[in-house]
Amino acid sequence: METLSDYLSFGIHSSARVMHSSAIFLGQAAQILAKLATGKANHKEIAIILRQAFESLGATYIKLGQFIASAPSLFPEEYVQEMQKCLDSVRPVAYRDIRSIVERELGDKLEKLFHYFDETPLASASIAQVHAAVTKEGLDVVVKVQRPDVHTTLKTDMQILGLLTKILEWVAPEFKKSGLTGMFSEFQASIMQEVDFIQEAKNIEEFEAYLLSVNEERARVPRVYHGLSNKRVLTMERFYGVPITDEAGLRKYTNNPRKVLNDALEIWFSSLAAKGFFHADVHAGNVMILKDGQIGFIDFGIVGRISPNVWNGLMLFTQGIGTGEPGLVAEGLVAMDSTAQGVDPKVLAKQLEDVFNEMETLYQAMALGEASSFDESKLNRLMYDLKDVAEKNGLKIPREFALLMKQMLYFDRYVKTMAPEINLFRDTKKFVTN
Repeated sequence: METLSDYLSFGIHSSARVMHSSAIFLGQAAQILAKLATGKANHKEIAIILRQAFESLGATYIKLGQFIASAPSLFPEEYVQEMQKCLDSVRPVAYRDIRSIVERELGDKLEKLFHYFDETPLASASIAQVHAAVTKEGLDVVVKVQRPDVHTTLKTDMQILGLLTKILEWVAPEFKKSGLTGMFSEFQASIMQEVDFIQEAKNIEEFEAYLLSVNEERARVPRVYHGLSNKRVLTMERFYGVPITDEAGLRKYTNNPRKVLNDALEIWFSSLAAKGFFHADVHAGNVMILKDGQIGFIDFGIVGRISPNVWNGLMLFTQGIGTGEPGLVAEGLVAMDSTAQGVDPKVLAKQLEDVFNEMETLYQAMALGEASSFDESKLNRLMYDLKDVAEKNGLKIPREFALLMKQMLYFDRYVKTMAPEINLFRDTKKFVTN
């Protein structure tokens, strides 16, 4: 998408999408202009109007709202706070449409594909909808089905947003300095990962291959049924259990919730250390304890990959956070960038002082068990501040680093609930078992 023709090469569906998007934005723009005309612009009200427009436009814009909510260093506070309400839960797709998609994608009548297919979805999000089903062999599965035309919609929306980004940088050069194009590219790469179920299936099986290679019996991933899957439909074994964050539920299947959490940490960190591969969405619900006591990892739509340099740097970085040593944090950042030359960690540590203090404050608040202390927007602001200082010193922060830190803070939140004696950042190396 480098030329103007690329941005304007819309088909029939895409053209309709452009017209629909324009109609909604023009309607909302009229409201915004009316408020601005009063000379007393209320940015909180404007943010509400934008959020409502995003939710009306669906998939891409809901994700964009969530992205704004996670990037407070780029957007005003009113917009960041309002966009946190952009929940990835939308009106369910009608069963007849889901049925039509499955039959078209898998090439047969639903009754010939499945013994049973529940008309009521288990979950409905902006990208896909999930239904329970039973295979012809009598196996319980879940079927993840992309919403109608979501791929074309995303592609069109990305063309529109890409064009708007270029126009903004042309009209207001300061946007180019803000790294807006880079942020848009990151947003685009992230969302496009989620609409390729073939890649998600490969991610699941890559993690499974790792578990098998180390004879890991404490955890498993859902089996993928390739004959009932393709790029837009993904059929997987159905897991029964409870999220690892549900301590009361955990006790139904284990008398030692702390050990379950410790095992999950060991498996996650060891795959990261051994393969540079990690599940990058370990929020509540995606790590479960199953009825047989095993740990289940689900939803591999987003994964991360790191190099040995990043892993070594991460070890130094987390040790520095855990022990309160900014010098180690600086050494970790230098170690992550294999192109770094002539960077003095002591000078960098001094420049990182304010950011480090903010990190320590966030971490200490979590260590004390303050429920509201894990604020994703705070983490993202810190990551951008960290990036600014690093870049001024000629360092590049790997894209996966913020993703890694987010997963570690998710885990740390679970640790503080069930095993407060563990210092996840200080003790990271202890969870690497191979």
